[in-house]
Amino acid sequence: MRCRERLMVALLLSPLGVGAGLVQAEQQQGVDYGSRWNMPTGVTEISREVHSLHMIIFAICVVIAVVVFGVMFWSLIRYRRSRNKDAAHFHESTAVELIWTAVPVVILIAMAVPATATLKKIYDPSDAQVDVLITGYQWRWRYEFLNEDVAYFSNLSTPLEQIEGQQAKGEAYLLEVDEPLVLPVDTKVRFLLTSNDVIHAWWVPELAVKKDAVPGFINESWTNIEQPGTYRGQCAELCGRNHGFMPVEVKAVSQQEFQTFLDEKRALALAEKAKESKQWSMAELMEKGEAVYTTYCAACHQPNGQGLPPAFPALAGNDNMISASGLDIHIERVLYGKSGTAMPGFAETLSAVDIAAVVTYERNAWGNDTGDAIQPEQINQILTAEE
Repeated sequence: MRCRERLMVALLLSPLGVGAGLVQAEQQQGVDYGSRWNMPTGVTEISREVHSLHMIIFAICVVIAVVVFGVMFWSLIRYRRSRNKDAAHFHESTAVELIWTAVPVVILIAMAVPATATLKKIYDPSDAQVDVLITGYQWRWRYEFLNEDVAYFSNLSTPLEQIEGQQAKGEAYLLEVDEPLVLPVDTKVRFLLTSNDVIHAWWVPELAVKKDAVPGFINESWTNIEQPGTYRGQCAELCGRNHGFMPVEVKAVSQQEFQTFLDEKRALALAEKAKESKQWSMAELMEKGEAVYTTYCAACHQPNGQGLPPAFPALAGNDNMISASGLDIHIERVLYGKSGTAMPGFAETLSAVDIAAVVTYERNAWGNDTGDAIQPEQINQILTAEE
């Protein structure tokens, strides 16, 4: 079964809306994934408890179904018209009324007691050793390790050729990203979730974490992963046209590897900052701009710049922006988007280098050939002047 299909089956099977899932990298060792048609136990204490609850409630539902349908079919056969038997009447039976009321109450208590204990644990993020702020954007996630000076975006990395049916779909189709969330094993990690635009939901079945990311609110959740590996999920809220293109990928590593990851991210951020004062050549801007365009713009405006009018106008030959007088409008659109349309602003999500490069690329690709080479310093000057 494909990775994405298992994810959807897990969502349908989850009785608590939290559920463990069926998605996991095939190469993981020592993890009990259970049957392909049932939820696995996951890789955290909470996910195992959720799995146990699922099995308990499933067993209760099976027993109820067998008893109810058994009595119903036995009655239909035994008291069918051809046998001419009179059915018994219990309308005035106090004993039956008591049993009819007491049995469901006992069943509900049997389900509520263990479920409440697990819910109390799920809602207790105290004593966390690592704090991660997760912010939902259309359609990507931003991860910030609080007090570590590390933050980055995570974007879908499935090639457009697979999405458009020009290539065979990979095992992790629409569930793979360019920058996974890296977390240490055997560490309590607290998640703080919010959103920059619409409501999203951060969901990783193997970790038994599913929490809404709501604009203006901070929700909490946590996990403590016990085994290294790659665990996949996706946004579980209908957040817009590209909702299905918003996967979650968590990479669990050892404590030492996690510290190395943080050090590398800090060094990379400093190197990227230094690039903002560099004078970029046209070739460098075009190469960088094509990569940025493919990641952030191509899904709407298409790889050939022809767009999907009227929702997403063509950039190729667009006289409103791709002209000498349209440069300021072009940069403003990329920085701040366009109100009332699906065009988002990238001033907070892309660096000055990325914005300068993608504007340069759009003004010189697909036959536009304006010759404009926008430098990161120009973008920073605009941003500084508007502060």
